[in-house]
Amino acid sequence: MSRLSLPFADAPSLCSLAIGAAIRLTGTWIPSPGAKQSHELHVNNVEILGPSDAKTFPIQKKYQTPEYLRTMPHLRPRTPFNSALLRLRSEAIATLTQFFASRDFVQTHPPIITSSDCEGGGEVFTVAPAHEQKKDEAAETFFRAPKYLTVSTQLHLEALAQAVGNVWTLSPTFRAEESDTSRHLSEFYMLEAEMSFVDELDGVMDLTEDMLRFLSINLYDSRVARELRSPATERNSGDSTSDRVPPEEVDGRWKGLMQPAWPRITYDDAVKILSKEEYMFEHPVIWGTGLHSEHEKYIARVVGDGKPVFVTHYPMAIKPFYMRATESGGSHIPSAAQTLSETADCFDLLVPEYCEIAGGSMRENRLPQLLGAMERQGMATPSLEDGCSSHTGDPTQTAGSLDWYVDLRRWGCPPHGGFGLGFDRLLGYLSGVQSIRDTVTFPRWAGRCDC
Repeated sequence: MSRLSLPFADAPSLCSLAIGAAIRLTGTWIPSPGAKQSHELHVNNVEILGPSDAKTFPIQKKYQTPEYLRTMPHLRPRTPFNSALLRLRSEAIATLTQFFASRDFVQTHPPIITSSDCEGGGEVFTVAPAHEQKKDEAAETFFRAPKYLTVSTQLHLEALAQAVGNVWTLSPTFRAEESDTSRHLSEFYMLEAEMSFVDELDGVMDLTEDMLRFLSINLYDSRVARELRSPATERNSGDSTSDRVPPEEVDGRWKGLMQPAWPRITYDDAVKILSKEEYMFEHPVIWGTGLHSEHEKYIARVVGDGKPVFVTHYPMAIKPFYMRATESGGSHIPSAAQTLSETADCFDLLVPEYCEIAGGSMRENRLPQLLGAMERQGMATPSLEDGCSSHTGDPTQTAGSLDWYVDLRRWGCPPHGGFGLGFDRLLGYLSGVQSIRDTVTFPRWAGRCDC
């Protein structure tokens, strides 16, 4: 904490000071004799470098709702709390980079424009040049076939991991989904990592847990983390702090991430726990379907007890084709009453009172099993002739073809797995922000893409 002391000698300059102005202060930074702050700045000179008209400046020193601040994303970062979010983002990226470097992971830059829909949901943005050709013609001619903004860099990371070993990236991803919720955006950042020569799902979960614990421990005592957990920030900031969770809960979230040995339960176990309290939920608990947000929050609260929870081995039928099926006879296969489908070696990471922030799996590295999974999901599979590669440069290749991805299994594909983490969701969790639209500086969602 600090205080600013301005001299009376510069009264003419002080008269021109207004909220929003850009100023340069020259003075002495000294210890404060008071008990409420550690230091104070004794100002000797004030220069107004960029004047501001306080009457028209849209951000005032009072409470302003998140909805109002979203209408001016170019000015919103000037509020105390939103500037703190920017600093948290920067320090988190630096810390995560340090973590992966310490584990000998190679940072990579996979493409943003892609030929396939990794998740298979069809919620992709098409890329086309903005010139006078008809839209459909432009999309067909520029790349010879429709191309898309990536929904995940995972498939390309798998290719890179086979070349250099363990890899990671932090890059923008895009989803053309119209979900009007506090957890979804059309553009957001994903941290994704792929591990080569990993045999079991536990290895991927260990990496995810170690990474988040490293981040929380190393940032806990940083200036920005202390600001976000401080009750003084709640009292003194003029922006939308009252729309965040209480500071003591934010502190509990950090400490939960710092604790070791996060619980790990199977999807089957989660369904059994939820079924005992089914009357509490709006949505029914049905084995073989995905968990709703209310289900995830309940599991994180009662199982995690303040710590994140891994939920593993979801039914294969509700997961993407590239996930490895759980070996038959394994302890994670559900009981006879739930043998509607085999399960996948996968996980979701749930955090208390928030949502799922990460998911990962072992990837299917065996060619016959991968082709079988693609066929079961109605996907086109390549014809493998004479040991030749599926040439991705062929202009006749089907749009969205994954022939190149199948190629990875044909020559020297080791066991491997990886995960993706919603970086913006993580920042929201650590800062107490309840909507991802207030975590991202320039949020984009269905119907909104300001500046």
